[in-house]
Amino acid sequence: MILPAVEITTRPRPSHSVIWLHGLGADGHDFAPIIPELVAPEWPALRFVFPHAPLRPVTINGGAAMRAWYDIKGTDIASRQDEAGVRESMTQLDALIAREADRGVPAERVFLAGFSQGGAIVLAGGVRHARRLGGVVALSTYLPIDATTAAERSPANADLPVFMAHGSHDPVVPQPLGARSRDILRGLGYRVDWHSYPMAHSVCAEEIADLRQWLGLRLAA
Repeated sequence: MILPAVEITTRPRPSHSVIWLHGLGADGHDFAPIIPELVAPEWPALRFVFPHAPLRPVTINGGAAMRAWYDIKGTDIASRQDEAGVRESMTQLDALIAREADRGVPAERVFLAGFSQGGAIVLAGGVRHARRLGGVVALSTYLPIDATTAAERSPANADLPVFMAHGSHDPVVPQPLGARSRDILRGLGYRVDWHSYPMAHSVCAEEIADLRQWLGLRLAA
């Protein structure tokens, strides 16, 4: 089953796609307003896909049901991970990538992006995806189930370009956790472009400008 999603195309007949996963408790509408700031007029036609995560009970929020890519069991998000939930969401991400191919956009022209929980899924799913991808954008996040990454990563994405950005004052996903994930990925040979900003668990204008430059270079290639 394909997850429901908000879809926005910048021009007819998109040649590239960006699949963008939201954070805990948000939905697919959360990052749609970023498009006018991010997209440059000279870029090829893009389809942005902002899927809605399934509703599930989240332990750290008293078991309340909300949109989440996996359960969060405690404040130390790197321990007691919901591996089953992470893997379920990676499978749903694979289905979204396959649908883009069915619509004429092969995986090598698909970029994965995500914030917080969504960023965790695109990082874990991107390095494992069987077909070559355009790149991964991981904002204010970390690499989950990192212990199995080396064994499970896909040869097709062995040198996958990755844009990682983090706030130095992030109280939700501490920046050292993101930096540790960066170092793990670099140690495995991934091209991680790392950016730090003096912000909390959010997105800032400078970050969007840096991402615009990074994406523009890869869309022009």
